[in-house]
Amino acid sequence: MTTRLQVLFEEAELREVQKAARRERMTTAEWVRRAVRAAQRTKPLSDTGRKLDVIRVAARHAFPAPDMEQMLTEIGRGYGGGEEA
Repeated sequence: MTTRLQVLFEEAELREVQKAARRERMTTAEWVRRAVRAAQRTKPLSDTGRKLDVIRVAARHAFPAPDMEQMLTEIGRGYGGGEEA
């Protein structure tokens, strides 16, 4: 099933798209579809790989942290009126 999509361009932008389509001997619509597909391949909407890379880098670090009981006590103090630990 296909669906119509309307895209508004400034006149100069449209002329450039039309020139590019003519150079490749295709319709403007086909050129735009191919450009959108190419953009999807190079930059997917959900960049899972990049997110995983960032998590892997962060997981290599060893940050000092108190034990759970101490953290909960400090958090409780913070909620109880802003006293410092």
